[in-house]
Amino acid sequence: MSFSALISQQSIAQRLATMWDKQRMPHALLLLGPEGCGKLALALALAKFLLCENKPDGDACGHCAGCHKMGKLVHPDLHFVFPVVGSKATSDQYLVQWRAALAEHPFLNVNDWLQSIGAENKQGNITKDECHTVIKKLSLKTFEGNAKVMLIWLPEYLGKEGNRLLKIIEEPPADTYFILVAEDAELILNTILSRCQLIKLNALQDEEIMEGLRQAYPNTEKERLQSVTYLAGGNFNEARKLMDSDTGDHAQLFLEWLRKAYKGNGVEIVSWVETFAKVGRENQKQFFLYGLHFLRELLQLKVLPAEPARLGAKEMKTAQNLVKVLQLEQIDQMIGLFTNAAFHIERNANPKILMLDGSIQLSKIMKPRTLQNS
Repeated sequence: MSFSALISQQSIAQRLATMWDKQRMPHALLLLGPEGCGKLALALALAKFLLCENKPDGDACGHCAGCHKMGKLVHPDLHFVFPVVGSKATSDQYLVQWRAALAEHPFLNVNDWLQSIGAENKQGNITKDECHTVIKKLSLKTFEGNAKVMLIWLPEYLGKEGNRLLKIIEEPPADTYFILVAEDAELILNTILSRCQLIKLNALQDEEIMEGLRQAYPNTEKERLQSVTYLAGGNFNEARKLMDSDTGDHAQLFLEWLRKAYKGNGVEIVSWVETFAKVGRENQKQFFLYGLHFLRELLQLKVLPAEPARLGAKEMKTAQNLVKVLQLEQIDQMIGLFTNAAFHIERNANPKILMLDGSIQLSKIMKPRTLQNS
């Protein structure tokens, strides 16, 4: 992946290229940003740029031997460190799976990665043996290019073992570059932070996610892309999960639930709950994600009516009607109800019992006349 192929963070990429041109590229760089913002993709593009033999016009050329090997992530002067499972495990043992995961898309989160290597409920870590391997690798001369790159994904998992890397991060061999990719600076040793130049990345804008989805799913309707973009909340990894899931229309299902709960017809509510229980736990999670999104936008419409709401046409019509009759206290109660429901479904609560109880509570929260014209 080159700078020009990134769907986001282009301004940061240009800044990095300028730093190289002015011979001000730091030997240790920390890319810090929220999940799904494209920081790992940016790190891979930077590694390709550093190992490119030509570097025309502030980007990797894409044609040299180094670029071709970077395309397959097999360049001998690019080294990876990432969380693995096992007290003596190292990243080298999982390179095949790692390359396959990045080839699929470089926006994965740590849970996606650990589950792909069969971690199940085990926690990931970066081990003492890994730190020794880093020092050993960087003590060797370059194999092909004029530089070596050590890309450490999620240094938060180093813990106190990171102290073993302090000296080599502070005084690395010539033409050696550390690229650390992190999400939570508070979990990284201050002694490591102080040795890196920090570059903060923001969550993606809706337009960036929309464009990325359009490229990845060219045959998808615009309305579907827009709905997923709103739900993703600046996280492209979440957007891809939503697109890849076998989902129905969560908006329609949610609005049906509101109407049936308002009417208070026990037979209709039970029928809806039976349908909901059959959609599968992942789809149930996404239903709750949509519901909280809708309620947040409803609250914004109530408090800041001049601000644009991130809702589709049919959801907007219902939201506008609800704003007229619901008070802030009622909306807050609905958000609390749905937050609790989302919490319990994450912990394998029985969906029939959960949503039947939730429907009764929702009926008590909502006043008569609420949905007559929705």
